[in-house]
Order: sequence, then structure tokens, then C-alpha cells
Amino acid sequence: MVSPSQKALVTWNMAAAGRRGGHYIQKNSRFLFSNLEQLWGHRSFGWTPALRQQAAESHQESTETIVIPRKKTWSKEAVLEALAATVSRDPTAYPYQFQDDPYLSPKTSTEFKLYSLSQESGRAAAKYFVNSNPKFFTKDFAEPHIPCLMPETVLPLLNEVSEEALKERISLRKVAAAVDMYDQLLQAGTAVSMETSHDLLDLICFFGDKNPVQDGEPQTEDSEESGEEVKRRKGRGRRAADLLRSTWRENNNAERIFNLLPEKDERCYSAMIRGMVKHGAHMKAFSIYTDLLNNRLTADVHTFNALFSAAPEVRDTYKERWDLMTELFTQMNQQKVQPNLLTFNNLLKGLKRCGPMGKTLALHTLNEMRALGITPSLASYNHILGVFFKSASAGQSNVDILQEMMSELAGSSFTCQDPEDVLFFCSAMKICLDSKDLELGYKIQSLVEVGENWRMLGDSFYHSIYYGRFFNLLCMMEHIDVVWKWYRKLIPSLYYPNPQGVKDLLRALDTDSRLDLLPIVWKDIKSLGHDNKPDLVEELLSLMDREKHSPEIQDSFATCALDIKSTYEGNRTRLGLEWSASSLSHITSLLLRANKTQEAWKMMQLFKENNRVPFDKLMEDFLSACRSDGSPQRAVEVVQLSAAFCLRATPRLAQQTLAEFDLTEEQRAILSELESAAEPAE
Repeated sequence: MVSPSQKALVTWNMAAAGRRGGHYIQKNSRFLFSNLEQLWGHRSFGWTPALRQQAAESHQESTETIVIPRKKTWSKEAVLEALAATVSRDPTAYPYQFQDDPYLSPKTSTEFKLYSLSQESGRAAAKYFVNSNPKFFTKDFAEPHIPCLMPETVLPLLNEVSEEALKERISLRKVAAAVDMYDQLLQAGTAVSMETSHDLLDLICFFGDKNPVQDGEPQTEDSEESGEEVKRRKGRGRRAADLLRSTWRENNNAERIFNLLPEKDERCYSAMIRGMVKHGAHMKAFSIYTDLLNNRLTADVHTFNALFSAAPEVRDTYKERWDLMTELFTQMNQQKVQPNLLTFNNLLKGLKRCGPMGKTLALHTLNEMRALGITPSLASYNHILGVFFKSASAGQSNVDILQEMMSELAGSSFTCQDPEDVLFFCSAMKICLDSKDLELGYKIQSLVEVGENWRMLGDSFYHSIYYGRFFNLLCMMEHIDVVWKWYRKLIPSLYYPNPQGVKDLLRALDTDSRLDLLPIVWKDIKSLGHDNKPDLVEELLSLMDREKHSPEIQDSFATCALDIKSTYEGNRTRLGLEWSASSLSHITSLLLRANKTQEAWKMMQLFKENNRVPFDKLMEDFLSACRSDGSPQRAVEVVQLSAAFCLRATPRLAQQTLAEFDLTEEQRAILSELESAAEPAE
């Protein structure tokens, strides 16, 4: 009998012998294969040059080290983004923000603005109620915890006079309370740390020494303004922007606290300069900057950015403005401050106020940006467009600037780096519209469709302006089939056309003889809320009534005319839509062409009710319709109606009726009397 320990030992020895044998075979096989490869390499029948090259590549690949890639970390929204990428935009759907409440789906630009503001107002009201009454919202049901759904601390909790209480008021953005607490600390002889003083100055300068406007609280105009601001506005009327803009008041709390500081460092000066520029005290900002230099301090890049934006406001001539901005750049170099994107954008924005010399300087500035490794943003290109197209004499050479930009930007995806990035696409499309360059307009639209570049169109106002200009360009320059395709693609999911946009579409339909689409356009006019615009409705009616079409089209026109008639009758209480002689005549004529004589006769009665006089041609068309229907009595009534309106065509209509209809003696007597009564008046 063999014991278990002896079996294990035998197994171990066999395994060891197997490992040694495998190692020996592997070692000798490499040597053997190497010798065989060298031997076969000299035999022409065994290895061709192609096979030798393939063997060498496979041998090289086998000796390379395999690198295992690291685990990729996906974002939390990666799955949602992947799913969203599989679904294209529905051109017939309303914007996503309104899909939670189908009743509030906007059909016009006015409704879009109203519903958007209503939603935002409701959120602000709910947030205000939650924050004002935190005791009613103490339970947290969300798993995991969602901080934004819980009440925020909006009232100070520390009432004692301390620096901690001051920090609390600063964090809550209570400007007046923070200033009052700071004054109490100084009166008590308590020193305030420099860091807290910095935060207090930042708060006061940012909000202009006023508490930020709370939800629902109206923003009032400042009663006190700096002398500089009054002087700058002297000689021109007050604008709406002046009523909403916050101004820098003389000797406000920011200046008082700044003067009370025992030590002033770069951050103190920076807060004052940026606050003064933000609130319109440009000359004071440069005065504070001079004090900074006199105290042998250096400014940071944000301070210089504010000074660049204020430079055009403190100089009168083009050359003086450029010299000042050049001097600021020299001082940045001396203080070893590296400019950033906003620095060059503010410089380019200032060049728009430097006249003709700005064109050369703008291109030079763009080259400097690239030399420093700073990639221009959309705001940079927008400012350059403003420099080149500000003058009314912008020609084809200036359009080439936009062509070069689009060639450079094609296929790029952008993120917002400057608040004025959202102005580029509107400005570029305006240039395309003014120059009637359809190809360039398509390039701009293609750039908008790359990635999420559509976010760079701005808010709903700029969004509507951009697509309005693009659609106007299409209506002027493109074939109607392409225009109609874009019309169905953009409306109503992206664009709510105004009455002028609909008129552009009507003219495009007229140019390419596609008036058969007018009934569809009328339905859209109703849904867009433009059915109370008399000039738009009458232009639509005149296009349908201008010439005769096939019976099918005339039937659709008549149905559309009856719908327009019901719109007139249902809008008696609405302002702007009243019956006119032309609208009544167009609808009547359309009904006659579709052989709807009874409805047309009802329209004739509306002339009397609304004190309107029909045209002579309409009465002739009505008489022709009576001839086609074989209705002599209706023909006599038409002549009587013409006589009641004292039309000059009455004798001629009476003669035609006497000659072309089979009348009774009574009818002939009536027509003869009307003919003789109308001749002296003629």
C-alpha cells in the first residue's frame, strides 16, 4: 500500500520533471527556430522576399510589449448622452421646457416669452417661499440628498458684534447689514482681518453699494449719480438702459471703507477699479489705478481687463484711445502680467470705437493672440466683424473677412468663454443678409448645427433674430422647394416667425408660382397668432385672388376664404382686424370662382352692413357667375345692388343683363329704369 504522503511526493516529482522538460523544450525550440529561419532564408524556394518581410514583421510584433489600457472613467450623464445622441430633433415638437405642461405650449413668440417668464417666476416664487419659511420644509424625503430642494439660509443667525457675524452677512450678500456690522466693529475697537475686508469691498463694489434685488422687488433708479456720469450723458436724451443701469455714487461706502483701511494692497485697489468700471465711473477708475502705481503696487489681469473696457470712455479721439490701450499693454508687460482672452476681447471691442484705423489694428491684435497661444473665442470674431462692418461702405473685401473666419471655424465646437460670445452668429447672419450671400449663410448654419453650438445663439431674443435673418435670406435667394423644406424644419420648434417673416414667405411663394401652398400658410398664420394683422391677411387674399387656377386649387382657396371670413367675424372684439373693401372683394371673388354663389351673395350683403363699396370688376364677375348658373333674377339683383352703391358700371351691367338673359317684362322694366336713372349721373 502506498501512503497518501508518498502519492503526493510522486505527484510533485512528476510535476517538477514536467516543468523542467517544458522549460528545456521552450529554450531549445527558440534556438531551433532561429537556425531554421537563417537556413531557410538562403533557400530561394522556401522564402520569397514578401514572405521574409511578413515573417520579420510578425517576429517584431511578437517581441513588442502589450500595454493594457487603463480603466476609462465615464461621467454620470454618459448613458443619457449616448441615448440622446440616437434621437434627432423633432421639428414639429415644442421646446423641451414646455413639454411638462401641454396646455402651456407656446404658438407665438409672445406666448413663448410669456410662458418662459411665467415658469421662471413660479420657480422664483416657490424658492422665495421655501427660503422665507424654512420651518415648514424640514423633512428631507429625497434619496440621495438634493441640497437645492432644501431651504437656504437667507437671514443672519449671528446677532452679536463679531467678525464671524460680518462674514455671515457677506456670504448672505446683505450689503447694508455688512456695512453696518463693519462700522460697529470699528466703533468697538475690534480690528477686522484683511481677508474679511477684501470680501467686504468685493461685495460692495460688485453690487454698487446696494442690496441685490430680491425676487419680486422692483429695481429703482439711483437718485444720486456721479458727476462724471451726468457729464457724459449731457446733451443727449435719457435711454431705457439708463433707467436700469446702476451708477457709482459719490463718496459711497466703498470709497469710505477703502479710505479707512490702514493698509491697502493690490486686491483692495482691484475691487475699487473693477467696481467703478462696472458702475460707470471710468475716470475715477483710472484715478485709483494711478494711486496704485504711485504706491508701487501691481495690478492683476482682471484689473487690466476692466481698464481696457473703460479706455474708450475716457478718451475722445481715435488715436488717443489707441494710445491709452497701448500704454496699458506696456504696463502689463512691465508688471509681468500675462494677458488672457478677455484682455484681447476688451481691446478688440475698444477698436470698434477707433474708426478706420481699427481694421489694421484688429488683425494685428488677432495675430498677437495666436502668438501668445490664446485661442480666439466667438466674441473675438464678433468684435472683428464689428470693426470691419461698422462703416456703411463695407464692401466685398470686408465680406471676405467673414469667409476666412468660416473657413477657419468650420467643424469646430464652442463653449461660452465671454458673455458676448452669443452675439457672433446674429452678427454674421446679418452680414450674409445684407450682402445676399446664401452660400456663406449655409456655412454659418452648418456651424450652428455642430455639436452643441446652438447654445451659442443666446437667449430667445437673439435666437429669434438669428433664425429670422436666416429665413429671410432663404426667401430672397433660395428656390421655393428648399425654402419650404426649411420652413417645415424650423417652425415651430426653433423659430416663431413675425408678420414680416410670413410676408417674406408669401413673396417667395409668389416668385416661384407655388400659390397652391397658401391655404397651408394660412393655417400657420392662425396658429402663430398673426390672423389679426390686416396687411398680412389682405396680402394673402390678394395672392389667392390675383389669377385663376385649376378647380382643385380654387376649391381649396374658397375653403380658406371662408375660414378667413369666420376669423373676421370672430374678431369683432379684437383690435386691428376690420372688414375693408379689398378683403370683402377678394373673398367674394374666390367664392365665385369655386362656384359657391350662395356664399358669395352673402358676402355682398356684408358690403352694406360695413359701409363698404365693391369694385366694378367684382360686379362684372358676379354677373358672369349668374350667366353661368342661368339665374336671371340674381342678375337683376346684382344690377340693383350696383345701383344702390352708385357704381359707374351700373348702366353697362343693365345693358348686359338685358341682352344676355331671358327676362320677364317686370324685370326688363326694372333694368330699363335703372339704366336710364344711372346715365345722367355718369
